[in-house]
Amino acid sequence: MGKRDNRVAYINPIAAARARGPANNAGPTIQDYLSRPRPTWEELKEQLEKKKKGSRALADFEDKMNVKWKKELAKNREKLLAGIEKEKDKKTTDKEKEEKKEKREKKKKEKKKSNRHSPSSSSSSSSDSPSSFSTETEDADEKKSVKKKRKRKKSSTRRASDSSEGESDAESKKKKKRIKQEGDKDKDDKSRKRKRKAERSYKDSSSESSAESEGEEVAEAKKKKRSSEEKEKITDKSKKKRKKKHKKHGKRKKRKAASQSDSELDQQPHRHGSLILPTVHK
Repeated sequence: MGKRDNRVAYINPIAAARARGPANNAGPTIQDYLSRPRPTWEELKEQLEKKKKGSRALADFEDKMNVKWKKELAKNREKLLAGIEKEKDKKTTDKEKEEKKEKREKKKKEKKKSNRHSPSSSSSSSSDSPSSFSTETEDADEKKSVKKKRKRKKSSTRRASDSSEGESDAESKKKKKRIKQEGDKDKDDKSRKRKRKAERSYKDSSSESSAESEGEEVAEAKKKKRSSEEKEKITDKSKKKRKKKHKKHGKRKKRKAASQSDSELDQQPHRHGSLILPTVHK
């Protein structure tokens, strides 16, 4: 039985593609792209002129719109300026009216003063114009009567207010005195109560402090006793331990001394008469 043949035939891909030939429906080639139809110089000039015409039309449209906007802005400006002028005219007319009123009032005041201070002139003028003088005198009399009534009312109100204020001041002073007296009494009572409370608290605190001091002294004495007892116990224990150690140490010393003496005796030679017998270790 021989081995199976697993070899596969190798095909060069480039050689296989050449053998197949050109691929169908592969799209335009480079030559097709280079040989594409192109416009001539005259056709290109025509296209540029068309673009320029389009831009000119847009510029014309923008110019027309700008003209319209300018007209509208001019109208709005005229309206605003007219409104401002009207406001100015109103202000001037108001000022003129106020000035005229002030002048009239000044003239009236001057006439009244002249009528008061010049009776001769008023008599002469009355001979000339009795009707006007009579009306003026009536008006002046009415005004004087009104002023007198007002003064009387003011004086009466002032007197009443002064009298009421005096009465109210007296009553307020009495009330203040009463309030002060009551306040002083309350303060005295409060101060007495505070002193009593302070004395009581001082007595209580002194008794409590004495009791606390006695309790603290008793507690300190107990603590001292406990500490002394504990110290005595500790010293007794330490003494006992030291005694035990000393006993053990003495026993060890005795054992060592006995063992050393035995070893020395063993090392010395035994004399039997004049002969020296060597020691035999068992």
